[in-house]
Amino acid sequence: MDKKKFDIIIIGSGPGGEGAAMQAVKGQKNVLLVERFPLLGGACTHKGTIPSKALRYSLYLATSIKGKAYFQGVQNLSEVKYQDYLADAAAVIHSQVKMRTSFYERNHVEVIHGFARFQDPHTIVMEQSDGSQITCHGDAIVIATGSRPYHPSDVDFSHPRICDSDTILELKQTPRSISIYGAGVIGCEYASIFRNMGIKVNLVNTRPRLLEFLDDEITDALSYHFRDEGVLLRHNETYEKVEAVEDGVVLHLQSGKKLKSDILLWANGRTGNTSGMGLEEIGIPVNQRSQLDVNDDYQTTIPHIYAVGDVIGYPSLASSAYDQGRFASRHILYQEHGRRSQHDFPTGIYTSPEISSLGKTEKELTDAKIPYEVGHAHFRNLARAQIIGVTVGVLKILFHRETLEILGIHCFGSQAAEIIHIGQAIMSQRGSGNNLNYFVDTTFNYPTMAEAYRVAALNGLNRVV
Repeated sequence: MDKKKFDIIIIGSGPGGEGAAMQAVKGQKNVLLVERFPLLGGACTHKGTIPSKALRYSLYLATSIKGKAYFQGVQNLSEVKYQDYLADAAAVIHSQVKMRTSFYERNHVEVIHGFARFQDPHTIVMEQSDGSQITCHGDAIVIATGSRPYHPSDVDFSHPRICDSDTILELKQTPRSISIYGAGVIGCEYASIFRNMGIKVNLVNTRPRLLEFLDDEITDALSYHFRDEGVLLRHNETYEKVEAVEDGVVLHLQSGKKLKSDILLWANGRTGNTSGMGLEEIGIPVNQRSQLDVNDDYQTTIPHIYAVGDVIGYPSLASSAYDQGRFASRHILYQEHGRRSQHDFPTGIYTSPEISSLGKTEKELTDAKIPYEVGHAHFRNLARAQIIGVTVGVLKILFHRETLEILGIHCFGSQAAEIIHIGQAIMSQRGSGNNLNYFVDTTFNYPTMAEAYRVAALNGLNRVV
């Protein structure tokens, strides 16, 4: 039987695959999308970004002063179960899948559900759920298979009390306590979620600080807020073993500490979804994290095979994955070079309060010997923050002392992931357009959270005048 031929085959329907597919079809290419699971959207929609953020927002509404009526008839929030919050997340996931499915239908992208394996550098064999196989040829191929939680061999993830970031969304009972091993983005976000539910949280960090890729002042603020809310933080710890007992889980640490809780959430590391795809057989190496190395145009060691999103590792953000997919397709279409520095992507971390960051940190600027200054706007001083009751937080602007060029923006507080985009728009203006004086000379609506930019800019200028 002849192989069906496509200009571009895209493996995976998460943000990276979607970005690649939509860009390719707009370039008049014949596109095939391969998705392993029955529903489109990838881990972002079903296991990661969408469910965890929807869960967080439902909890925010239920616990905020003006959101007490969110759960009708509930007099005591302790009556609200974890599964009640998950129900809202399920509704959002359904809407997202329906919308994303329509994207492919409207743009005439053929979709095949099955597990993709390389037969040769241009040939993909897709095994469907009924055992049948479909073989297709692609002039170019984009791998956007994402990642999954890392499972060390000595931890029994089949035990109902031991979860990862996927299975935590299938929890059947509301725990009274939880130990979270791993204080990266996922660990910190779930620490916020469970602590806001009134659940006792142990957060075990294998590193000296939380989220070391962020600005120190911001992570200090998060650490202080966690402790103030009752989260027990343990830094510089490594597990010895995980012991499931009848009434809980005991996390044994190499330091000799033992942490017992109702459940354990393992949130330490991700593994690229490359197993069984036949990549090494065709000459594409896989690193120790099962991820793929790419060049600045997202090409693997075989130039017509590209990889984007979590399967290539850092920064492992849905937003950056979508752009990577677009850039890969644009390189296929036009040989356009479009890879951006990691500093061009804003980071959004949905703890409570949120964190968002763009550009350089103080440590990076100090190490590079760049003369910079700092401007702060504390949320407690903003009228809008006082009105809506979100006074915990700060906007921090780093700028060059002489040119006033904005070098970094870091925000901790409510709506941080939205607030950052105002600064992003100015930082993207190269040359004289990127200047602190923009925020001083611009009239902001009052009262707004955006006004923080003017406050921070004036605060910073006072240090250099």
